[in-house]
Amino acid sequence: MESAMPIIMVVVKVLLVIVAVLTFVAYLTLIERKVLGWIQVRVGPNRVGPWGLLQPLADGAKLLLKEEITVSGANKAVYILAPLIVVVCALVPFGVIPFAKGLGLESILGPSVSKYDLNTGVIADINVGILYIFGISSLGVYGVILGGWASNSKYSLLGSIRAAAQMISYELGLSLSVIGVLLLAGTLNLVQIVESQDSIWKWYIFRQPLGFLLFLIAGSAEIARTPFDLMECENELVAGYQTEYSSMKFGLFYLGEYAHLLFLSALTTTLFFGGWQGPFLPPILWFLMKMFFFVFVFVWIRGTYPRLRYDRVMTFGWKTLVPVGIFNVMATAFIYTLYLQYWRA
Repeated sequence: MESAMPIIMVVVKVLLVIVAVLTFVAYLTLIERKVLGWIQVRVGPNRVGPWGLLQPLADGAKLLLKEEITVSGANKAVYILAPLIVVVCALVPFGVIPFAKGLGLESILGPSVSKYDLNTGVIADINVGILYIFGISSLGVYGVILGGWASNSKYSLLGSIRAAAQMISYELGLSLSVIGVLLLAGTLNLVQIVESQDSIWKWYIFRQPLGFLLFLIAGSAEIARTPFDLMECENELVAGYQTEYSSMKFGLFYLGEYAHLLFLSALTTTLFFGGWQGPFLPPILWFLMKMFFFVFVFVWIRGTYPRLRYDRVMTFGWKTLVPVGIFNVMATAFIYTLYLQYWRA
């Protein structure tokens, strides 16, 4: 039993994180609808439970109880597999996000808990955390492409092709936007990146403002948030790659979309805003406050900007975002080299 304890503790931590993420994702739908209602001078959901707090439960029950349809011309195996790929690729990267320095479990479970690695605020503290994130996240496009192709619908296929082109294009800009942070931190380990921001003026938002702006734009495009939601353009594609899906398979696509939104907010907090760092309050509370601030920012953007034209989205990605990203990397490397050779010496 003693030899199995490390495995049991890791499984417990994984389950805790998954339950927390899925709960947050469910209530992101309510947060988004409430914030958009406030921006557009509407009430938003307010019928199911006090202030509409039970609306996510009602939405989940509705998706589970709706008729399950598989279109006759679909490739059934791929058709079912596609939404699962999207959800898995959205949830797995949370495993390397450090959400706290420690969980303070010694006072509850005793000092022996530290040897089982349950008290650390990250599931897997790996040295190449940022590469792992980009590697797993880039696989999510396969779920979108396969969902559109397997549906045997030209509108779904067009939506999935748009998604593939957009995600691949903006993935390069997203990668370039974080290289400046990696150069300054000198590591790919996310825990060490957070620890290098041990005071507010060391947060990378102040040392990499251009990188942060690029990350915010490219990240929005990567997860297909407005104004980059061209793959779901109703007036052109009916609904996009998920047009032929219903019931919980349809719900899984949107679960993956909101999980990506939550993950992007968590990664922005980790890379640019000091992660769990902050005075007085518990570290995990600082992390959650910063993360949900960025969730609010992304919803605010959705309620403010109109959808762009597709050719302009692609042109902006390749002709603006990528060159500016390369410039930011070169400028960071040049200034940091001068600092090491002259100012620091």
